[in-house]
Amino acid sequence: VDEQLGRKKLAMPAGEFLVGCFPVGEFEMNTEFPVAIDAELLVIGYGNTLRGDDGVGPRVAETVEGLNLPGVRTLVGQQLSPEHAEPISRARRVIFVDAAVDEKDGIKFRKLIPGDTTQLMAHAADPRTMLALARDVFGHAPEAWLLTIPAEKLGFGAGFSLETEAGFHAAVAEIHRLQRDLPGCGQNKRA
Repeated sequence: VDEQLGRKKLAMPAGEFLVGCFPVGEFEMNTEFPVAIDAELLVIGYGNTLRGDDGVGPRVAETVEGLNLPGVRTLVGQQLSPEHAEPISRARRVIFVDAAVDEKDGIKFRKLIPGDTTQLMAHAADPRTMLALARDVFGHAPEAWLLTIPAEKLGFGAGFSLETEAGFHAAVAEIHRLQRDLPGCGQNKRA
């Protein structure tokens, strides 16, 4: 116990690994070695590209990658997994992009905070859990948003419904606008 701060610290002998699930706040990560930020903005697009509109998240991330925006990195996946926590921890800001069947009025941008727990259900995680993992394992949770795009056609097949296609274009434009306005991304002045 750190008497000065009144917090528990985890001490492990060299070469040993900690495996298990601990309540948030029970242990504190060693933050003596700061996380190296390698992206001002990380865009993570996730969803099943074989299931129509559900593939819009990956397509947004792939399109943003193709724009070669200064300070922006992207990741694409079928679902969020613990392996994403490390690159999330190295970003100053992150946008999670996903399809949402419960959205009907265009894209939605929601501010996120890390979850209270890092416990995963099955093999997939939600964005708040990923932020908590980044915080608890790597010592940094970036500023984050969830960008959802309306989805209605989730059967097997390629292509998007008209509503999802419109949401795709709006999402790419919104990410580009946000990137231009962020400090450290190189293009902060609008023409």
